[in-house]
Amino acid sequence: MAATRLIPLHENKGKTVSQCLKDRVDYAKNGEKTEEGEYVTAYECNPQIVDQEFYSARNEYVKDHRVPTHDVIAYQIRQSFKPGEITPEEANAIGYELAMKFTKGEYAFIVATHTDKAHIHNHIIFNSTNLACDRKFKNFFLSSFVIQRISDKLCLEHGLSVINPRAYRDREKRADYPKRSAYRNAIREAIDRGLARNPKDFEELLRFLEEEEYQIKRGKNPAIKGKDQKRFIRFKSLGEGYRPDDLEKIISGEMERDPEIRKQNAKPEKKVDMLIDIQAKLAQGKGAGYERWAKVYNVKQVAKALLFLEEHDIRDLDSLNQRAKEAADHFNKLSTTIKSAEKRMAEISVLKTHILNYAKTKDVYVAYRKAGYSKAFFEAHREEITLHKAAKQAFSELGVEKLPTVKQLNEEYAELLARKKEAYREYRKAKQEMTDFATAKYDIERFLNLEKEEETRAREKTKTKEESL
Repeated sequence: MAATRLIPLHENKGKTVSQCLKDRVDYAKNGEKTEEGEYVTAYECNPQIVDQEFYSARNEYVKDHRVPTHDVIAYQIRQSFKPGEITPEEANAIGYELAMKFTKGEYAFIVATHTDKAHIHNHIIFNSTNLACDRKFKNFFLSSFVIQRISDKLCLEHGLSVINPRAYRDREKRADYPKRSAYRNAIREAIDRGLARNPKDFEELLRFLEEEEYQIKRGKNPAIKGKDQKRFIRFKSLGEGYRPDDLEKIISGEMERDPEIRKQNAKPEKKVDMLIDIQAKLAQGKGAGYERWAKVYNVKQVAKALLFLEEHDIRDLDSLNQRAKEAADHFNKLSTTIKSAEKRMAEISVLKTHILNYAKTKDVYVAYRKAGYSKAFFEAHREEITLHKAAKQAFSELGVEKLPTVKQLNEEYAELLARKKEAYREYRKAKQEMTDFATAKYDIERFLNLEKEEETRAREKTKTKEESL
């Protein structure tokens, strides 16, 4: 069971944005609370300098956009688990999944799991500016409710208890608003009707929509609004086949209109899912009603798995096994590339810090040496001398013979970051592909094994009848 809360983080009075970010991040990463950083993980950022990276991304956004007073500089999700129900490792993994699902991988974040209290809890801090530095996170209505639902789903997947959902049902009744997807589906249907009238251009299509009592906002990003809607919806957000460019191509004949495209946009469907182990569930006390439902569910999932194989032109188990292995190998290769880049980026961050410290304290250390390593001189300049010694020791441990310049390290870091981002884009696709093939392989193999078990049971039943006669 986990309780969650979303907290917007603002700039404190009398402090800079940089100082505020550092204070919040340092509290989350506190070594006394995270077992000296053992339970701190990150996405698209270096945990050691995460506040600087958040600040840098914000500055990139500020260059081209207006920022209101009391702007949100970051967001924090608190996720608290029931005492004694979870380990710190699993809590951190669930926190990472929660952050990834909620931000959709578009915002950098860290997950710090605190173990200093009876209840293990996560401090998830994600940047308010996205990775592309061109958009800020919008704290939408009922966002806290969405976070709780995602958290509950993850808890169930990990075999944990969840909070009584009655409060959420009541909340849904109080907030009984039309679903956003219903508006979009209605708009797509209206566009289809307009296209059926063969408009000569996009402007005429808009006029057809206005005849159906839709309000149109023209301009660089045309938008549409129905009579029951509160806000305009941009055409480009309606999905493939309904964007302005797509509609213009359809009208001009450059692009063929797909009659099924509206269904695909309205309800994306996951191709395959794991079969339910019915016998294991029955052993846990599930009833006959559950068994009937599970059998129907499994039949549907096998059908989806077979369709998946048909789409990928897979005709036998050997081919399926080979494709599943290739998908897993490709994913593992990308994962290794990303981890290697992250490791080197962390080394660069540490090295840059030590190079800067070494340069700043070099003159003091030279004076200390000339003073014959005087104890009085050391006490007067303890911090500078300690930093200098730490830098020299770090150079020795890293095997650095000739110190690179900070500019060279920045260039290497930027190159690694670009490579990592590129790999991440392919990584998500590769992970989904690996999951799809592995699931299809599991479903088909389990289905074939069930058939064999049924045949064996049928033979044993026949044999028993013959012996009884």
